[in-house]
Amino acid sequence: MKKLNVGIIGNGWVASAHIPAINATGKALVTAIYSSRPIDEAELAVKYGYPIKAYSNLNAMLSDKSLDVVDICSFPKDHAKQAIAVAKAGKHIILEKPLALSLKDTLAVADAVKKSKVKTCVCFEVRYSAQFRSIKSLIDSGLLGEIHFAEVDYFHGVGPWYGQFRWSHKKAEAGSSLLSAGCHAMDALLMVMGGAVPAEVTSYSTSSKSEYFAPYDFPTTQISIVKFKDGRVGKTTSCLDCIQPYYFHTHVVGSNGSLLDDKFHSNKLGALNKNKWSQLSCGLIDSGDVKDHPYESQFNAFFDAVEAGEEMPLTSVWDALKSHELIFAADKSAATGKPVKL
Repeated sequence: MKKLNVGIIGNGWVASAHIPAINATGKALVTAIYSSRPIDEAELAVKYGYPIKAYSNLNAMLSDKSLDVVDICSFPKDHAKQAIAVAKAGKHIILEKPLALSLKDTLAVADAVKKSKVKTCVCFEVRYSAQFRSIKSLIDSGLLGEIHFAEVDYFHGVGPWYGQFRWSHKKAEAGSSLLSAGCHAMDALLMVMGGAVPAEVTSYSTSSKSEYFAPYDFPTTQISIVKFKDGRVGKTTSCLDCIQPYYFHTHVVGSNGSLLDDKFHSNKLGALNKNKWSQLSCGLIDSGDVKDHPYESQFNAFFDAVEAGEEMPLTSVWDALKSHELIFAADKSAATGKPVKL
């Protein structure tokens, strides 16, 4: 396999996690970085141990014929226009979530990808975590039976102590609690429900009275109830104003058993104590820091897919589009106080 050359858009917090993860796969190498802020190529060489070309003009980087893939690590408000530009340049795309801050722009990204036929990887990397790979295996094994209810909740207090707070407390920059952070939980909910198609969503939102979260100009906690076309039900919470450790709560209920975070119970396994949970041997999602995200596993799968000329499993733009459509519908419901059909 030829090692792919990757260009990065953005040189901030997210890029600092993406670049080592891309290089660690052994299947690709970051060879160029575009940033709106000045970059010293000598500093890049010292930091990463090899020369990296620095660009101050995005079109110039996109014109670099040696680049196979472009990874978009910029601010969310810039994702759509940059993804469309990358697609038109014929480069494969890695794109941090969200795809865009509106459904219209999200659909425009998908349309550009469809026309260009490039391959895509959207960073809903929770699907590639040890926890959710284990959960998916458990569900696929049939030990839980037919899943009829699941809740996946995102609790992460994002206040002034958190780096991205300087911009993520603004609706024009982040969109909503659900779009900016809880989207991981909504996306994971769709994963555990096994491809069930949402029919309707009802959402409610509220905000903390704490002075820490006063700068937010949008509701910081949102709960969404999803009804699927096959009659199943799911729930997602996105809570950015909690004073507690990070918690990615997961509870899946099926006809033969249940799962709670990294524990499960199943009547398909004989002699289990029905009053106790059994333990899954996997690490939990317990941090919002990008340096703790399972990017390497996700990027490995993406580069394999690019090499094979196929869509990557689980997190292509087409998978992410389904999650975004539901997220925007949930935000509309929270804003109007009415259920929204999909």
